[in-house]
Amino acid sequence: MKSFTAGPNENGVRLSRFVEGVTKDMPRSMMYKAFRNKRIKVNGKRAEPDTRLSAGDLIELYINDEFFPVGKPAAKTAKPPRRQPPVTVVYEDENFAVLYKPAHLLCHSDRTGDANLVDAFAAYLEAKGEYDPHAEKRFAPALCNRLDRGTEGLVLAAKSYAALRDLNAIIRDDMMKKEYLTITVGAPPQGRFVAWLQHSEKNNKVRIHARESEGYKQIITEVTVIRQAGPFALCRIGLITGRTHQIRAHLAYLGHPVLGDIKYGNHKMNERTGLKTQALCAQRLTFGRIPEENTLQYLSGRVIKLNDPEIVKTYERLTAEK
Repeated sequence: MKSFTAGPNENGVRLSRFVEGVTKDMPRSMMYKAFRNKRIKVNGKRAEPDTRLSAGDLIELYINDEFFPVGKPAAKTAKPPRRQPPVTVVYEDENFAVLYKPAHLLCHSDRTGDANLVDAFAAYLEAKGEYDPHAEKRFAPALCNRLDRGTEGLVLAAKSYAALRDLNAIIRDDMMKKEYLTITVGAPPQGRFVAWLQHSEKNNKVRIHARESEGYKQIITEVTVIRQAGPFALCRIGLITGRTHQIRAHLAYLGHPVLGDIKYGNHKMNERTGLKTQALCAQRLTFGRIPEENTLQYLSGRVIKLNDPEIVKTYERLTAEK
């Protein structure tokens, strides 16, 4: 028999998920059989797979030792292999943070081993004493949304499993509106535009159709021109749907690509301005009505935005040069 005490990061976690996290190579069929045979208990009582844990709960597993890892369990993510960049925090509370991701910084690690935002966030919390990668067994700080490497802006980062679950619910159920700033080549038409998008895994590019087609997903994009000077316009983009490369591909389809965009942009204008990445910034998050059962209900009606973003400075520099 092995016993565990649920920590703060297990608050709200399904018991079946917890069991899968602390065991190794145990078939699911065997785990559910253990539930049926009352060999998995919480606070001394029989528990069901969908039982939600609370911090401080005692979990007893009457399961063969062969299904438990030998020695000290490893943290869910390895300690960052290299020095991480400082984290710019736009908003933070005890549950989550909203971080600023500069262009060129990855959200997650890849084969290159380059610095990335999620490891930088973990290092930030570790330095504050809010996260110990050696003691934490079943949760590591996590990002709830991602931005392309070349895009700057706001990223949601969860400090606990409960926050991750509830932030994901907010995003999934369209309780948060994301707005971007971008610099386009010429001023695009304004309004709400509907099209259909297909993503190719082979070249990581998307195609846009005006009408519904097999294999294509609907996209809805709102466009507002804030300023225009010469060949450039500063625009606010509202995402009603959130598809891969939606803003970049949709604006290019409308004839006014994002400046600096290598995949969908105007290459001559990119060369003229010298921009090395797309001029696109996730600048504002607006939370709608969040139900009371969500632990982040206090965010209802809240607006979190990035003040004085780099993209505005870039636009002002470009238009001053004309």
